[in-house]
Amino acid sequence: MQSDGLAYRVCRLGETEPAFSGDLLYHDEEGNYLCFCCDVCLFDASSKFDSGCGWPSFFIAKEGAIRYLDDLSHGMKRTEIRCAACDAHLGHVFDEPWTEHGKRYCVNSVSLSFFKKTQKDEL
Repeated sequence: MQSDGLAYRVCRLGETEPAFSGDLLYHDEEGNYLCFCCDVCLFDASSKFDSGCGWPSFFIAKEGAIRYLDDLSHGMKRTEIRCAACDAHLGHVFDEPWTEHGKRYCVNSVSLSFFKKTQKDEL
């Protein structure tokens, strides 16, 4: 169970949850990962993979769901990812040529909620 305080600090203040601590890190069901703050669909579960980095990883985001920002903090150049609908901080995206689409979206588990795909959804 995620802490609402941690979710606030991550989503609104841009902090990072501790590695290997998130409820959705090893989560493996069919469905969609939504923004914890506004329920916009960000990732399909079929794009999730275990990168070993300690946070949920995805190789592709839903089109138009993510906003990209340059992040020069911590003495490095990274690309921050935010929910395009509500501006919640999600994590970062990295160029990874070994992944299916050349990207690794490294996402804080507390910035996500999960909507399970049911048989009814397929009708």
